[in-house]
Amino acid sequence: MAKQPESILDMLSKLGAEMKLPKVDVEAALDNQRKNLEALEKSARAAAAGASTLLDRQREMLKETLNDVAAMAQSFSAPGNAQELMARQAEFARKSFEAAVKNAGEAAEIVRKSGSESIDILRERIRESMDEIRAGFDKRK
Repeated sequence: MAKQPESILDMLSKLGAEMKLPKVDVEAALDNQRKNLEALEKSARAAAAGASTLLDRQREMLKETLNDVAAMAQSFSAPGNAQELMARQAEFARKSFEAAVKNAGEAAEIVRKSGSESIDILRERIRESMDEIRAGFDKRK
């Protein structure tokens, strides 16, 4: 009867043994990949939480702005001379500009914090992974 051809895996295993290559710890490799995926998931959750916080805050900002516009519209309907009307318009423009700057700064801080938190999670996993690699090399010595 004809001899069955060797599988690629068998040939690679034989080649590795002949070259005295270290054996691969499949469980450790799978565990490493599992930890990587967990870190990615945690990072994505942190980014999503930041996006949700930003959306909520922007909704609040819009509500505040609409309330301010409604109040301004009511004040314009009150009788008064042209100078008072211009003073109220200037005051509204000043308040609107200050609110816009404040809101933009607040939104930027939310985005910065969220991004930083997400990056820190990945950075920590990279650090852990490098430690695992070093430990693996130290074992072989």
